[in-house]
Amino acid sequence: MIAPDGEQIGIKSIQEAMWLANQLELDLVEVAPDARPPVTKIMDYGKFKYEQSVRDREARKNQTRTVIKEVRLRPSTGEHDYQMVRRRAEDFLMHGDKVKVTIRFRGRENERPELGRNLVDRLVSEIGDIVTVEQSPRKEGRQMHAVLAPNAAAIKRRKEEAEADEAEADESQPVEADADEVRADTGEADEARAADDASDDLETAPADEEE
Repeated sequence: MIAPDGEQIGIKSIQEAMWLANQLELDLVEVAPDARPPVTKIMDYGKFKYEQSVRDREARKNQTRTVIKEVRLRPSTGEHDYQMVRRRAEDFLMHGDKVKVTIRFRGRENERPELGRNLVDRLVSEIGDIVTVEQSPRKEGRQMHAVLAPNAAAIKRRKEEAEADEAEADESQPVEADADEVRADTGEADEARAADDASDDLETAPADEEE
């Protein structure tokens, strides 16, 4: 038997254990029923269940939900379509999702499974270090499947590099003056020059001779 503070009380009869729990106005809970003798603990069972539900809720909140996206290819997929699939797979991985690659075979393509493996190998090679192969290509009937997983460290590094490049590009761009401000400054300069010219004319004009 265990006390509310965790101290070992010792072996007690069920009647004595119930009496002790009643005296403390707490519950007697069996915590290890398979032990010999069974282990019980005096506790506030309602509080215990509440705290357990809070811990479970926090654990679920902190869990990362794994999403598996799918991209599809064929051994005869054209270069343009392949590049679109590659960019889509890379985008999924950059967002932290896994990617299931499905290769579909038709007709005589089924006799050459290496075409599918080569396609997956090319995809992995071109996406780069942000991807790891979680499940190697495996042919099942007329389809071949492989699962790619994101490499969190490489993805973080690539995002940081992209942010640094973007910040550097912003700093290198020249600051353009507003067109209205330029016109206003030009107008003020013209007025100032005109005023100066008028002042010069007044100063250089000959004085009238007295009679």
